[in-house]
Amino acid sequence: MIYCHYRCFARLTFTAAMVLALAVQAVPSQKIATQYASGDARVPAEVKGDADGTPWTGAEKGPVNGLRLLARESNGAIWLGSSQGAARFDASAHHRWERWQYFAGRRWLPDDDVRRIWVDAAARWPSVWVRTGSGVAHLEWRPMSLEEKARLFEDRIEARHVRFGLVAGSNLTKPGDLSSSQTRDDDNDGLWTAMYLAAESWRFAATHSPDARTKARRGLEALMRLESITGVPGLYARSLVPTQPARPFDPQWHPTPDGQWLWKGDTSSDESVGHYYGYSLFYDLVADAEEKERIRGVVSRMTDYLIKHDYDLIDVTGQPTRWGRWSEAYFQTEEGKYESALRSLQLLSFLKTTYHITGNSIYQKAYLERVGRGYAQRMQGYRRWVGGGEINFSDDELAYLSYDPLLRYENDAKLRALYLDGLRFTWSQVRPDMNPLWNYISAASGAWRMTREIREESRLTLERIPMDLVDWGVRNSQRLDVHVKPVHDRQGHLELEQVLAPDERPVSKWNSNPYEPDEGGGGGYEDDGAFFLLPYWMGRFHGWVK
Repeated sequence: MIYCHYRCFARLTFTAAMVLALAVQAVPSQKIATQYASGDARVPAEVKGDADGTPWTGAEKGPVNGLRLLARESNGAIWLGSSQGAARFDASAHHRWERWQYFAGRRWLPDDDVRRIWVDAAARWPSVWVRTGSGVAHLEWRPMSLEEKARLFEDRIEARHVRFGLVAGSNLTKPGDLSSSQTRDDDNDGLWTAMYLAAESWRFAATHSPDARTKARRGLEALMRLESITGVPGLYARSLVPTQPARPFDPQWHPTPDGQWLWKGDTSSDESVGHYYGYSLFYDLVADAEEKERIRGVVSRMTDYLIKHDYDLIDVTGQPTRWGRWSEAYFQTEEGKYESALRSLQLLSFLKTTYHITGNSIYQKAYLERVGRGYAQRMQGYRRWVGGGEINFSDDELAYLSYDPLLRYENDAKLRALYLDGLRFTWSQVRPDMNPLWNYISAASGAWRMTREIREESRLTLERIPMDLVDWGVRNSQRLDVHVKPVHDRQGHLELEQVLAPDERPVSKWNSNPYEPDEGGGGGYEDDGAFFLLPYWMGRFHGWVK
């Protein structure tokens, strides 16, 4: 089956010349867009006025109708404009992401009515000016290594995305205006912070940077606080906020005894997976003796709380949280039957991680007891509905963040073989996503060997993640160079047959659908970008990213 999958998937083959052709210039670069009003004195005279251009009649139609040839680069690449944005066509490029590049929406242009394009041949690096009906965009390919990109992503987080040690997205009270950024609570504060903690742990392991250690410790303290703030040992909150300013009543928010804080309950499996994943990496890569002891304490409390309640996460209401269920009783329900494969994987990962961290045989015994009850066999059902059923990309994230520690700690040959069989199948299904984090975890776990092909496609995805992570509206479903699937995704949205480059699709983390072509964001939110840092630093540690 895996062989057939590769036969059906458009393979990426790279020679030295083709690798150079992946970028506008030989050195790594990042696309940067700066927008100006039409009358701004910084706008070159060459970009003023309209240009008729020659209608595009090439064999390849390009992304949209009505394209007109408006400019040409010295290397032969051409620029085309239309009432639906601009496009760059490089006939020498071998990867589809680089052959046609599409620029539309506020991420790139003031508006999509392109009137003129001018290539600034005298600029220090590739530089193109695009005049639209309402303004001018300056597009630059600035030389930038992935390490430099990571540094800028770190700066963004420090400037706008840290709230009481938690790391997540922020709201923009003025669309697109970063100076209006305001942090806010998020239902998945624990998961996003855990992934940031994991990124900083890999960064420390790769570089021994004191700054990485400091930031990883800050994330560790934030996760631990989510457990301590509930007042129930082993029960961890989704998020926390001060009681002032007051917020509308919501039964999921609970006050602390001192009345100074509110913590959010109904904690999900997303948070649970994140906590165990983040603690495991900090413990292995960063922690000193004192921190290891503290992690043993919190992980023991979390797991003891699950064991005490037959593997359901009981809220302060006395009832299981909506998604915090891993018990056999839950697996007997209709929903539980459907969820049982992924939940079995998660619970086995929790128990194995706890045993690794604590060394307490109680947790190994509990782990083997669940294996004996069929949890290891049951988890093989995850995402085996080829040809039918919904695809939940959030579940893919939860599966991978559970597989990672489970396969780092499991040494039994038979169980490893069983787990690797499941991971190999899952990876064969997600491979077309071109997701570097899934690629790296699969290779590090031993499910697949790291090849040059996988390294290059992972690098390309990391390079094409946009520098601008504001949720500007994106529309691709009208494009001529994409194919829309005949059925919608599980949320009723259109899906494409192949993923577009990350800088041409909506801003999203790894839990979102990369095949979704359209999203109507209004520029009122900025992602923190830790989703880039995690695979980058993991890849750096393993030597897969230079």
